[in-house]
Formats: sequence, structure tokens, C-alpha cells
Amino acid sequence: MEMPPKSKSEGDIAHEVVRAIISAIPAAGGPIQVIFENVFSVPIEKRKQAWLEELAEVVTELQERVNGLTPETLAASEVFVTVAMQASQVAIRNHQDEKLKALRNAVLNSGMPNSPEEDEQLIFVRLIDQLTPWHLRLLAVLNHPVQWMEHNEVTYPGWGMGGVSHVIEHCLPDLRGKRDTYEQLVRDLQADGLLGQGQYLHVTTTGHGMVESRTTDRGKRFIKYVTAPN
Repeated sequence: MEMPPKSKSEGDIAHEVVRAIISAIPAAGGPIQVIFENVFSVPIEKRKQAWLEELAEVVTELQERVNGLTPETLAASEVFVTVAMQASQVAIRNHQDEKLKALRNAVLNSGMPNSPEEDEQLIFVRLIDQLTPWHLRLLAVLNHPVQWMEHNEVTYPGWGMGGVSHVIEHCLPDLRGKRDTYEQLVRDLQADGLLGQGQYLHVTTTGHGMVESRTTDRGKRFIKYVTAPN
């Protein structure tokens, strides 16, 4: 597949729209436009180009994974095009690797057979936009704590008893001692229907109970959607 052009000849649609809006602001338009050009123009171009290259790689990967799939077939898929466009808007607004990787995997899974229903895919893309990398990491840990530790080469202590909070602080050192933060993260994930309800973080339970999966069926579907297929 031909790689996206690296020149600015086609321009950046988002860039042009913002320029038009800024230019329409009475009096303040000129100085603000100069600031926009100096501060945001180059980073936006870089983000756009990097994301277009990611999309090109996704199309190539889909052709390798799905027998008989062509770029023309993908272009004719309204769902794939819509998901790719929505994900592109989110990608250009973000710089964090975890979110960009989740967006790439979402587009990839959108083109795979047996992808989620269209509305659920769009909900999942919106969630990627709203959630922080901490949300995504915490959700992955609480989906299957022991498997997560094995995959990420984190020692499994084999707890005899304790709370889910011990698992979180052990697996995610950045959250150690930040009880108020990960409590909020859990509430957010529960509100989005990705984690099971209940105040189980600080409840003492058996070692087996500490590492039980806490994700809902929807949470498991979301994780699968933002993870590269096997």
C-alpha cells in the first residue's frame, strides 16, 4: 500500500478549520493566529503524519490477517471508515503511548471478522478518549491480576489474605500510597460499566479473592478491543 504523503500539500483539515475560526475573531484574530502557527502547527502536523503512518500499517496488517481483504474492501466498510475517522480525531489530540496504542488496536480490530457491534465500537473509542493511561493500566491489572503479573514480569507474592488495594499498589508502583487516586479510577471504571460494582478495594479477603477478575463482561470486551489480536 502506498504510504501517506509526507508533504503538507494537502494540508491539515483540522488545522485549516481552526485557522478559519481564529481569523474570524474580531481584533484578536491576528495575534492569536500567530500564536497558533508558532505553537501548535508543527506538533499537529507531526501527530497527523505519525497517525497516518499507523493507519497505513493497520491496513497492511489487516490484509495479512484476513484472507482476500483489500484496501478497497475496507474503504467500502462504513463501520471501519467511521471508527478510523473517530479514532483519528482522538489520536491527533493525544500524545500518550498507551492511548495511541489502544486507538491503533481499536481500528485494527474494527477491520477483523467478528468485531463488536458498531455502536459498541464507537462507545469504546469514546472511552479511550476519556480514560487516562492509569485507567487503562488499572483495568488491565484487575482483569486478570496473576496473568498480568506473569506477562509483565512482576513477582506474584502469593498473598494469603489482604485487599485488592494491595494488588493494585504491588502491580502499579506509580499508584502506591495514592489511595484517593486509585479509588477515583475504580469509581470511573465502574461508572463506565467496565469494573464490577462494590467497595472491595480495602476489604480483607483470601489470597484467591485478592486476584479474582473484577472486570465486567463489557470490560472484557473493551480490553479485547483495545488489545492487538493474537
